[in-house]
Parts: sequence; structure tokens; C-alpha cells
Amino acid sequence: MIALVERLDRLLPQTQCGQCGFDGCRPYAEAMARGDAGVDHCPPGGDAGARALAKVLGVPALPYDRSRGQHLPAQVARVVEADCIGCTKCIQACPVDAIVGGAKYMHTVNADLCTGCELCIPPCPVDCIELVPTDHVRAAQP
Repeated sequence: MIALVERLDRLLPQTQCGQCGFDGCRPYAEAMARGDAGVDHCPPGGDAGARALAKVLGVPALPYDRSRGQHLPAQVARVVEADCIGCTKCIQACPVDAIVGGAKYMHTVNADLCTGCELCIPPCPVDCIELVPTDHVRAAQP
């Protein structure tokens, strides 16, 4: 069963967003391996992800469940530096520790670690976090 969980987990997008109803991609993979969850729970993976999961499990392919969220292109969070008050609420919400900064100082997002899960946006009291497509981030880097 461990090998099956590993295969399923590798197919998941690793956003750790919780849209599937589990605390991250690994718990979702474990639930699928046990037969406790369907292959259609992951909006970030989209229909292609659901098909890949179904193939590994040998079950009929289903489109992803649109009621769980929208499938979006790869994205990362970016802090609008001029608006950040350094409250640290985004840091606490980030499931992959992609946001760094100190209390009362501007924060920044490590784009290489950010999964685009959007979990940092709701707790921000000044709405200084925006999501940008990953191709915009790569184009801006030297």
C-alpha cells in the first residue's frame, strides 16, 4: 500500500491547498489508496490529474469535482511590498513555509517554494497579496 500511496502522491500537484477536503496532498493520496476518497477531489490537478489518478487506481476516470474549486494555471503569491504591514498572518497560513519576514517588517514570497494554494490571502488584513502566473515570475527573474 505504501508504494501505491507514493505513486498517487507524486501525481498530485503538491499545492497542499486542502480543496480536496484533506490536510494536504499526502493525506488525500492515503485516503484514495484506502478507497476512502474518489479521484475527482483535486481542482489544481484538473481533469488530467483525475484521469491519471484513476489510471493508477484502475477505476473509471471522472472529471474533477467543480464544486471544490476552479482549475487554474500554475500561479504563485506575491506580496505588494508597499502595502505589507508585517502582521505575519500570511506566514502562519502558508502550508509550505514559502513566505518569509519578521513581525512589523515587509514579507516576501519565495516563488520557488510557493504552490499557489491561495491560503495566505484570506488572513491578510490589508489585501497586499496577489497571485501571478508562474510564467510572469520566471520572466521577471534574471
